[in-house]
Amino acid sequence: MATKRVLPDSDFEQIIIRTNRRIRNITMRVKPDGLYVTVPPRSRTSEVLDWIKPYRETLLEKFESVRKHPIGPDYRIDAPSFKLSLAQGRLSFFSIKVVDEVFTIYYPPQTDFSAEDTQRLLRNAIVRALKKRASQYLPPLLNELAIMNHFTYKRVKITGSKGRWGSCTATGSINLSCYLLLLPSHLIDYVLLHELCHTKEMNHGPKFWELLDQVTGGLAKQLRKEMKNHRADF
Repeated sequence: MATKRVLPDSDFEQIIIRTNRRIRNITMRVKPDGLYVTVPPRSRTSEVLDWIKPYRETLLEKFESVRKHPIGPDYRIDAPSFKLSLAQGRLSFFSIKVVDEVFTIYYPPQTDFSAEDTQRLLRNAIVRALKKRASQYLPPLLNELAIMNHFTYKRVKITGSKGRWGSCTATGSINLSCYLLLLPSHLIDYVLLHELCHTKEMNHGPKFWELLDQVTGGLAKQLRKEMKNHRADF
């Protein structure tokens, strides 16, 4: 049976150690809420911490790039397809307004931005704004790209997925993450074309990449590599 140990840490906030009977070597992965370490059975905590030491600096750099930093009054998102900022309002509750496709979250006076409830509320508000904008922006763009490149699909659904930018079912239905709006415009096009190609080629075999190359001007592999520099979060 798998076991779990959670250790407070000054760098990663917490180190989560999980035991897996099927592995022989220690693996490490940073996530927004800490460092996750998977170890073989009977691994001592002191041994695991010693194993981490030589990699701590490199892992910490990765952690800083993915960790969730607190949202403050000056927070803003200025992506090509999604713009959002915060402003102090006069009401006693949070509200969202949209003017010329720019979202503004108004927060009450005396808002405590260090409070966990405030951070959760703000993140939920941003996700709602992302989904609303994505539902307006992505389906027409997908339809335009489909017509231009002679694809057909059944329907499109906007999701809040952080694990996948998009997906395509065997029946031709396409799911798109609202976090696509945080990407540069050419990478949004790439993901949509990627999923449209799956309506004809469901796997990632040679025929799929040949088709994706055709609709991206021979840049499929280059764009795929560029996508690795982005993550689905804000």
